[in-house]
Amino acid sequence: MAIRDIDDLPKNAANYTALTPLWFLERAATVHPSRKAVVHGSRTYTWLQTYQRCRRLASALAKRSVGAGSTVAVIAPNIPATYEAHFGIPMCGAVINPVNIRLNASTIAFLLGHSQSATVIVDQEFFTLAEDSLKIMKEKSQGHFNPPLLVVVADEACDPEALRYALGQGAIEYEKFLESGDPDFAWKPPQDEWQSIALGYTSGTTASPKGVVLHHRGAYLMSLCNPLVWGMNEGAIYLWTLPMFHCNGWCFTWALAALCGTNICLRQVTAKGVYSAIEKHGVTHFCAAPVVLNTIVNAAPKDTILALPHVVHVMTAGAAPPPAVLFAMSRKGFRVTHTYGLSETYGPSTICAWKPEWDSLPPDTQARLNARQGVRYTTLECLDVISTKTGEPVPADGKSMGEIVMRGNVVMKGYLKNPKANEETFANGWFHSGDLGVKHQDGYIEIKDRSKDIIISGGENISSVEVENSLYLHPAVLEASVVARADEQWGESPCAFVTLKPEVNKSDEQWLAEDIMKFCKSKMPAYWVPKSVVFGPLPKTATGKIQKHVLRGKAQQLGPVKVSKL
Repeated sequence: MAIRDIDDLPKNAANYTALTPLWFLERAATVHPSRKAVVHGSRTYTWLQTYQRCRRLASALAKRSVGAGSTVAVIAPNIPATYEAHFGIPMCGAVINPVNIRLNASTIAFLLGHSQSATVIVDQEFFTLAEDSLKIMKEKSQGHFNPPLLVVVADEACDPEALRYALGQGAIEYEKFLESGDPDFAWKPPQDEWQSIALGYTSGTTASPKGVVLHHRGAYLMSLCNPLVWGMNEGAIYLWTLPMFHCNGWCFTWALAALCGTNICLRQVTAKGVYSAIEKHGVTHFCAAPVVLNTIVNAAPKDTILALPHVVHVMTAGAAPPPAVLFAMSRKGFRVTHTYGLSETYGPSTICAWKPEWDSLPPDTQARLNARQGVRYTTLECLDVISTKTGEPVPADGKSMGEIVMRGNVVMKGYLKNPKANEETFANGWFHSGDLGVKHQDGYIEIKDRSKDIIISGGENISSVEVENSLYLHPAVLEASVVARADEQWGESPCAFVTLKPEVNKSDEQWLAEDIMKFCKSKMPAYWVPKSVVFGPLPKTATGKIQKHVLRGKAQQLGPVKVSKL
């Protein structure tokens, strides 16, 4: 039955347009054309220049038949080109696929192949990583490989030899590529806000990463909601400590244009770099995983600038930040806002909203309350904790455990080419996070256990299945299972439980553990390598399944991995 309204007035071109964050850039260039938009070392671009550069990028891509239905991969750290790609690529109708620069060549080869990236924009430092990935793709293609267009970004902070090598291999230099584009390119917004704007890969709990597809509507809403819930002001000065490849920088890439703020690029994150940017550029806000906060808290006096010249607002998410770290940050003059979310929800989508009545509580109590994951964002319509057995909401008693679920406009479109995973993750009209938590009396949620196979190390997801797959390739390994172990530096790190083959000499376990770690380093990104290896039989169910919950208990008994004193 048709839903009745008080009128029959139709949508028209004057009163309806698809939501997209791309318009924020056009407005910033109009309102504040000469304000600094992007700062990177000695380079500075205004909002007008940034708008023109993004239009050039869109035009240059369009001239090479990149548009609707195309994917453009970006393999780069936090540099101006990565920021520009978040506008320029969707301005020609294509989808941006920012790639985690910490992944190894075989994983990136899978992502580029799965996403069918027609163009790869790569920072000069990571050109050989991209090249190795393409070699793997070519070897697997059986003569049907169509190489993507390679655009290399030069950076004065890097070795010029790497750039010369890339150009010698036929890559186009980024600035030359922009010169081929029109600064007045007549870009078009999407006709439908459901159109994809970004593709990002998550480790997931299976061996192959899952491609999270995001739409223009969700990116628009999250770009406005993040500053709203954080209390960011127009003209905010934002430091890029959070990788732009991580959930599109939690949508702050687009949000900064909405605020007509200033982006301070930070190629490598160090405590000294953060403090220097606060002093030099007047940074007001930055986002970071708890591991970065820990680095800032424990920085050597020579690398810090205290007291801070002004209050600096910090948003943190990832593994739950320890209350002690939150407490130490607040004592140094940082105001920490704790959020929680996933790649599938455009980054953070719940916030531990601060209540004025908490101001009078003891600092340690404040830190404990602020360590909770909180309440839903303004633009997330529904958030709950439901029983994994009945599917019903758990009581708000702070004890009853259930799965955190979400529903609304800032939930992804789905996983690319993965109907089975979509069916599971969207079961019964909810997005299932896979994270287990409780609901407190005040309605605030708190994570009590991570989804079973994911290890969050320094804010980055690690698939235990992929680490296990590599361990099984070691000649001495009979069985292996990997779980998270507390880590003083990274929050969590992989702990491998290994059963050795009967013929292996087990007299020197320390040498074996070191050999296994060395082997892993050749097979996977460095941060995936197990920091600890425990030998012995693995606990199993009657049907032969490894009991990971028992291993988690053992990992907990081991205590946290200590920070190296070397």
